Amino acid sequence: MINWNVDPDIFQLGPFTIRWYGLLFAAGFIIGYQIMMYVFRKEKRNESHLNDLIWYMILGTVIGARLGHCFFYNPSYYLANPLEILQVWKGGLASHGAAIGILLAIYFFVNKRKEYSYLWLIDRIAITVALGGSFIRLGNLFNSEIIGKATDVPWAFVFVSVDNVPRHPAQLYEAISYLLVFIILLVVYMKNNNKLKNGFMLGLFLILVFGFRFIVEFFKENQTFFEQGMALNMGQLLSIPFFLFGIYLLVRKEKKVLKV
Repeated sequence: MINWNVDPDIFQLGPFTIRWYGLLFAAGFIIGYQIMMYVFRKEKRNESHLNDLIWYMILGTVIGARLGHCFFYNPSYYLANPLEILQVWKGGLASHGAAIGILLAIYFFVNKRKEYSYLWLIDRIAITVALGGSFIRLGNLFNSEIIGKATDVPWAFVFVSVDNVPRHPAQLYEAISYLLVFIILLVVYMKNNNKLKNGFMLGLFLILVFGFRFIVEFFKENQTFFEQGMALNMGQLLSIPFFLFGIYLLVRKEKKVLKV
């Protein structure tokens, strides 16, 4: 078993603290930007648009993830304490909310850039989002949060700051899963980008990411009190519509243009 007692803070500069979570979160955007730069050059798109796109992505991710956490997992508390919704530094980001935020952010970006197709752009962004999701789950591991259920498997983690119970490293399971999704999407894009119908990459992303998420939830502790006794927890219930939408995108005919 692995005793996990890593300090989530890397170092402190006066009142500012640099944390592993923040570093990994930023790394996801930085590397994602480089991947999208490669895509834009490969497909002869205007590279200057990426500077605007990254801000849409950052805002969509953070706002969507925060609102998702507040209203999917503990709405009564945050409705009673609305100012705490703004206190992102206290933790609490939901990947399902981030997915919705990103979909909306790209919609607003495309509305101002008529030369882009919504599905063309989000198909390629899906590659970078999968990698970013892997980094964020590693950040959760450094924070000793979103812990797994008790287990006696040889690779169990004991999160010392939480308790002395050996648990599934659920954060690591998700991080590895999303890294595999990133590799799959990148290979598919590199080999077939001119042959794929619009929406295929997004559909594949949704099926793989939320399919993995649904499975990993069985190894996690519930994140909020109302999930106790539920056959499926909130993370699984929220994953189902994304998974089904992914199937729709893969099986729909190309001539049926998706209106978003």
